[in-house]
Amino acid sequence: MPDYVEQRDGGYYLAGTRISLDTIVHAFQEGESPEGILRSFPMAGPLVRIYGAITFYLENKDKVEAFLRDQDRLWEALSKQQSPAADPLVNRLREAKEHASSTRS
Repeated sequence: MPDYVEQRDGGYYLAGTRISLDTIVHAFQEGESPEGILRSFPMAGPLVRIYGAITFYLENKDKVEAFLRDQDRLWEALSKQQSPAADPLVNRLREAKEHASSTRS
């Protein structure tokens, strides 16, 4: 059975891509279908890789969710270190992250 997820550089990624598992898991948690995820992230394909990533998440839910919580804590720490006059792109990314977090709750 092929590996659809690989661990590298301190994170989880879809095998052979630069797409983080976080991206797929968050979309899945928000109710997105694997086909919808593929439409949003065509480089994540083929579709079987997305199903494989979701299966990896479900089989390793505790470990992956602990990793996601650690990522959220890291994001919060980095956000607090930013100066108030941060780059507009950073502000937009922060707002998108906060919006994504609020829709997951």
